[in-house]
Amino acid sequence: MASRRDLHQEEVRFRILRLLNDDPELSTRQIADAVGISNGSAYYCINALMKKGLIKLGNFRASEQKGRYAYVLTPRGIREKTVLTAKFLERKLAEYEALKAEIAALEDEVGAAVPARRVGRG
Repeated sequence: MASRRDLHQEEVRFRILRLLNDDPELSTRQIADAVGISNGSAYYCINALMKKGLIKLGNFRASEQKGRYAYVLTPRGIREKTVLTAKFLERKLAEYEALKAEIAALEDEVGAAVPARRVGRG
């Protein structure tokens, strides 16, 4: 069983890889804001992903600012993103099922006192 810290780190990696897959030209500050981590943490995570060979730093020549770079997912990074996506989806589906069960139990507990407004039950 993974610890909360491991799950959090895995989720941060997943979100960074997903963001970079969609927009390789994001800055570390934009990544940090989107993921909800500090700029230093984003920089650290990106460097760790580069050391693992999941992303590489590419210079995009079309830019007028020649110092700008893009973080490009490598084939290994794409595979890792797929694995992390499956794990993330599995974890979120389990959370969803647990919430549905908790909602059903609470509805049973309060009975008819709750208005009959149900959203997305199924």
